[in-house]
Amino acid sequence: MIKLGDKVVLLDPRGKRYLITVKEGEFHTDLGIINLEKLVDKEFGILVESHKGYQFRVLKPRIVDYIDKMKRGPQIIHPKDAAQIVAFAGISPGDVIIEAGVGSGALTLFLANIIGPQGRIIGYEIREDFANLAWRNVEWAGFSDRVEIKLKNIYEGIDEEEIDHIILDLPQPENVVEHAVKALKPGGFLVAYTPCINQVDRLYKKLREYKKHFTKPRTIECLVRDQEVKPDCIRPRTTMLAHTGYITFVRKA
Repeated sequence: MIKLGDKVVLLDPRGKRYLITVKEGEFHTDLGIINLEKLVDKEFGILVESHKGYQFRVLKPRIVDYIDKMKRGPQIIHPKDAAQIVAFAGISPGDVIIEAGVGSGALTLFLANIIGPQGRIIGYEIREDFANLAWRNVEWAGFSDRVEIKLKNIYEGIDEEEIDHIILDLPQPENVVEHAVKALKPGGFLVAYTPCINQVDRLYKKLREYKKHFTKPRTIECLVRDQEVKPDCIRPRTTMLAHTGYITFVRKA
């Protein structure tokens, strides 16, 4: 049942989504006005009609809706890359994760949804404006029970110990390798997201200095191409979501 204060997705006839909070009053769109109080005590999946006669489907928000509609500042780690991080590092409910270079908080939301209320994310961010933006997104998405964001340069050290995973979106991930040795649990993953191959090269050189502490690193790149499916022709789209970053995984031995 939908209650006051709940978040819902309104899906209009064109497929456009609106992620809103149910409250007293009205929601205005170009397809008409919706009385939000009509949603209270209703089930997700109902149709609600605007004053212009257009019908909107009321859906329960999923993490993809929050990431699509969150406030953005710096470039985010795209869900295609976030999914690879989760899959190859084996991130699971209850994990404790250090995330450095929080930015707008998109990866934070993605991970917080997976680790659940028993897990924890500690974000390291050196820019106060980014930290504040990310925290607003965390609160808005309802994950403040499992996320902490602090203003600190992770290059200077990691306060926590017995960490399941460390995930970096930083210009110089090699500067965190020594700290990761002390902070990670055996079997935990160090993951670095880097736009340029030069950064990968520097990270590998540093990892060779600490090779007795880690397994062999692996670097991947994820490319996504949608397909055009029409009655008379099925083919790949001419445009695709190509390179966004390299993702390097290394596991503490």
